[in-house]
Amino acid sequence: MALKERIPGEIKVLFLRLGLAMLTLTLTRIIFYLFNLSSFKNVSPLDFIAGCWFDAITVSLVFFPYIILSLIDFKAKVIDILLKFYFLIGTVILTALNLMDVEYFKYTSKRSTFDLFTVLGAGNDFNQLIISFITDFWFLIIFLIGFIWGIKTLYNRTEKYALRQSNQTIKLPQRIIWGISIIAFFVVIGRGGFQLKPAGIIEAAHYTSPENTALVLNTGFTMIKSYGKDRLDQKNYFDIKKEQHLFDPIHHANHEGILPENTNVVIIILEGFGEEFVSNSISKTSFTPFLDSLRKESLSFEFGFANGKKSIEAVPAIIASVPSLMDNPYISSPYGNNTIRSLAHILKEKGYSTAFYHGATNGSMRFDSFAAQAGYEQYFGRYEYDNDDHFDQTWGILDEYFNPWSAKMMSKQKQPFFSTLFTLSSHHPYFIPDHQRKNVKKGSQKICASVSYGDISLKEFFKEAKKQPWYNNTIFVLCADHTPSTNNPAFNDRQLIYRIPIMFYHPGGKIAPEMKNIVFQQLDIMPTIIDLLGIKTTYYAFGNSLYSETQREAYSYLEGSYYYYRDDYMLTFSGDATKAFTRFSSVKNDNNLKKSNDSNQKRVNFENRLKAIIQRYNKDLVKNQTNIQ
Repeated sequence: MALKERIPGEIKVLFLRLGLAMLTLTLTRIIFYLFNLSSFKNVSPLDFIAGCWFDAITVSLVFFPYIILSLIDFKAKVIDILLKFYFLIGTVILTALNLMDVEYFKYTSKRSTFDLFTVLGAGNDFNQLIISFITDFWFLIIFLIGFIWGIKTLYNRTEKYALRQSNQTIKLPQRIIWGISIIAFFVVIGRGGFQLKPAGIIEAAHYTSPENTALVLNTGFTMIKSYGKDRLDQKNYFDIKKEQHLFDPIHHANHEGILPENTNVVIIILEGFGEEFVSNSISKTSFTPFLDSLRKESLSFEFGFANGKKSIEAVPAIIASVPSLMDNPYISSPYGNNTIRSLAHILKEKGYSTAFYHGATNGSMRFDSFAAQAGYEQYFGRYEYDNDDHFDQTWGILDEYFNPWSAKMMSKQKQPFFSTLFTLSSHHPYFIPDHQRKNVKKGSQKICASVSYGDISLKEFFKEAKKQPWYNNTIFVLCADHTPSTNNPAFNDRQLIYRIPIMFYHPGGKIAPEMKNIVFQQLDIMPTIIDLLGIKTTYYAFGNSLYSETQREAYSYLEGSYYYYRDDYMLTFSGDATKAFTRFSSVKNDNNLKKSNDSNQKRVNFENRLKAIIQRYNKDLVKNQTNIQ
């Protein structure tokens, strides 16, 4: 008897159906790739083969109950119907998740994880966005409908094949052996092999370069692996003494202040103002003439870095010098309620009044809750603005109205005050009010006009602020929250993907204008303000003051990989090992320097520094020690 005839019919049918699920995941990966070509470079067939491996793991995990039940001959029509329903629903969900990331990936540069539902579930963000997403990305709905039709049609054909196989006569003991073997096979596949721990998101870096991990993964896999897996693993790279020697987040501020006592502080977080869209040495076109003019009068940085790719990651980095070095943003992670001592806490202790301004619907991305936890006394959002005639129908109050209103409201705060204004524009769906469409500068991407509108609205803030009595006694810190979506391959490269403008501006001229040719990250803002004000205090921060003697550095985490920037180098670290060591100051100069004798010691030093940061970060978040004990 041929091997084909010895295999029970139900197993043949099972593999045929699971093959259908695999085919669907492969096709959606191809669509994902074609719509995001600018984000991936040096892609080879091996990346797609590795992708099939992660698809197989996902199929094994999602359909494991289906696999077991399919191996049992129930001889009941109702079981067949339930199995069909299970398969169709499971496959459609996996397909929908992959298609969702065809566009959402452009905003996050990673496959979505389970925290997406946590973020969207905060406030009314989901209800407000769903209509605009369906309107703008209707073609994905067409794709999904086509896949649903194809999956159902092909599954129906397998039913006819199953009917032909039902006449096969194989003895019960053989069926049992086959069944046990198949279950064991899928257990191994579901674990991702025989290794000690089941495969996770980070394992994708073993099969491809860190820049291409999103292509190898599928969204169903990242959702499954991030669900209930929010807890950080404590690392033990070094003993405590060496860890503290390499990195210590406890800072002892003792700097003589550059600014006068009781100087007001205003931090303006600019939504989506990536370096790509402002005047700099790389981009050919600027969409921010006002910001560019302000930059010339400010202390700013050639290499400004965001510490994440989401707005929800930027706020704790800027306000409390706490990054999100994990799959979930700090705010929505299990550690979001940890004890912290933010800049708002520190300034409030010095007699400052504090307020957070964000024109979005209250509850959006939990900013109102985090602001309260971070020590802000007041929160002003869409509801406090109380005029929905200026509502953009998606996110909140239009910047051209909310920005100057915020400047007026700051005059009602007791001086000295600390205020944070988080702007709203430059967010999908990039809404521009009719009366401004002739004023904005358009570019090759839809976001260009939105950034231009954000710049016009920023000018309105300063136009109003200049009228206020506190203006000349205020330090303004402006920085973007993260880089936005782009179809520019250069700014999708890890060397530029986090580059943002960061600047310190004092209208009274207390801070000399200068473009410093150094690395400066969002995490450094809080320590630098403390030194500018000359506040004598001990505080906890993952960043470093501009005026400290510490080497300038920046770091971030994305989809299982850490990126560490220092001097002229970028170190890529994943799976407890360095994966690449490259130059980042020039996009063209990206040769791997890992084996260079001249840079080997630098690589070791940078790797050890990053390991110490990771070790301290994981330990302190797990033990709730992100504060001065």
